[in-house]
Amino acid sequence: MSRLTSFPALRLQRGFSIVELMISVVIGMMALLFATRMITSSEQGRQAALGGSDSMQNGMMAMFSISNDANQAGFGLNDPILAGCNTSLTDSGGYALAAASRNGTAVTPLAPAVIVDGGLNSDVISINSGGALAGTATVRLTGNYTGGTALEVDREPFGFDAGDVIVVAPEKPNPASALCTLRQLSVKPPFGAAAKSLNFASGTGFRYNSGDMPASYDGGGARVFNLGPAAKLSFHTWSVENGYLKLRATDIPGTGANAAAVADNIVSIKAMYGLDTRAGIAFDPEKGTKVGKWSARMNEDLDGDGVVGGSGDYQRVVALRLAVVARSKAPERPLPGQACNATPDAKRPVVFAAIEPAGGADVSITPNVVIAGDAVDWKCYHYRVFETIIPIRNSAWRPTAWTK
Repeated sequence: MSRLTSFPALRLQRGFSIVELMISVVIGMMALLFATRMITSSEQGRQAALGGSDSMQNGMMAMFSISNDANQAGFGLNDPILAGCNTSLTDSGGYALAAASRNGTAVTPLAPAVIVDGGLNSDVISINSGGALAGTATVRLTGNYTGGTALEVDREPFGFDAGDVIVVAPEKPNPASALCTLRQLSVKPPFGAAAKSLNFASGTGFRYNSGDMPASYDGGGARVFNLGPAAKLSFHTWSVENGYLKLRATDIPGTGANAAAVADNIVSIKAMYGLDTRAGIAFDPEKGTKVGKWSARMNEDLDGDGVVGGSGDYQRVVALRLAVVARSKAPERPLPGQACNATPDAKRPVVFAAIEPAGGADVSITPNVVIAGDAVDWKCYHYRVFETIIPIRNSAWRPTAWTK
């Protein structure tokens, strides 16, 4: 009789079925997708916040730099004989005065501010001031100047020193053809000498001297103004190039001809003259000034002398209206398959939208914010607009013209 061998009951081996495994994978993928979207959204928010911070910082820096210049505009240049005069400047450092139009002819006015209007594109803004600590010393020519590097003057030139920048200006009311000339004193004027003179010989260290002056001046009919040491002559030109705010300056070494970058991600600067349009004796800066209109161009005969954009018209500039448009440093990434909409067409930045003063004309501008050569659509960036109005204090504080 055979013996039956018994085996213990086999234990069932259990695990994940294919269905359960697939469900787990789907749940995991959904969780990963949700987490990815959260991280992406958080990163987009972070980039937008950082972009807003970048544009705020850069825009404020740009506005502070330009407005700080504007606060000093016209110091030493506010005498009615000198202000706005078409001026010849020769600079071995490469700086050139801004060009403007006077009765249809190109001139280079020595004015507190000169705007080269860019239309919808960025403007070029020149802001000028002297550096004489004791104000602007002045003397009168006694001998006719027809050439050479010396000027005969009516008294001992107190306050003049070697290296100072001088401007010779006709004393009569400046017609459209009048020319002022800027030079630099090459020696300290002698005191006690029978003949009082100022010398501007060319040589190393005298960057504004180039020999004879380009105009003749009558003895008793021209004045010499001292703008102070050359190192403190503040002729500044602000512009925007490839997203950078740039500065050319006479008082910063190496920036006369080649502009230096001041702030990045600046896409436009705009400016307007605040013009006192009151006629005749109603315009009296000693009793206060008043902005009658804003204009990006000097294209009117405001003082009624028959010259459009004349020196008297530049003396009607009593304020500057400034705007800076800054953009975020990093572009915002659009959703897959969609175009950028960080700044849609309907929300393009607008400058000078507020009407100042109340009841005035609308001078708002929608500036071009596209940077040439940028492969990224301009709509992918966020933009901020900064604006201010700066009174030209030295216009109101000008001396009364002395012509006797």
